[in-house]
Amino acid sequence: MFFELRQYVLRAGQRENWVKLMEEEILPFQLSKGMVVVGSFLSEQEGNEDGLYIWIRRFDSEAERENLYTAVYETDHWKNVLAPQVANMIDREQISVTRIIPTEKSILR
Repeated sequence: MFFELRQYVLRAGQRENWVKLMEEEILPFQLSKGMVVVGSFLSEQEGNEDGLYIWIRRFDSEAERENLYTAVYETDHWKNVLAPQVANMIDREQISVTRIIPTEKSILR
């Protein structure tokens, strides 16, 4: 098992819109396809009203991750409805995705 720690730099003025899109559309859509999201967060950086959006997804294996990516990102709904909105709210060039593996005593397992 492993997790993806995903960090997105939000475009100026898009923080509220992004959270609404994630919570009302993207997360429900991904969850309906079997994705496991263990948390989503906003940064509290001083002097940066938009900041970072951070979320964590869990996968049991690389094969599961590949299947879920296909189930989500290869759909017409993602390509035609959600992806165009995403591009307007986050800086895609600054997306950071880090695979992390829980330690033996981690409560996230």
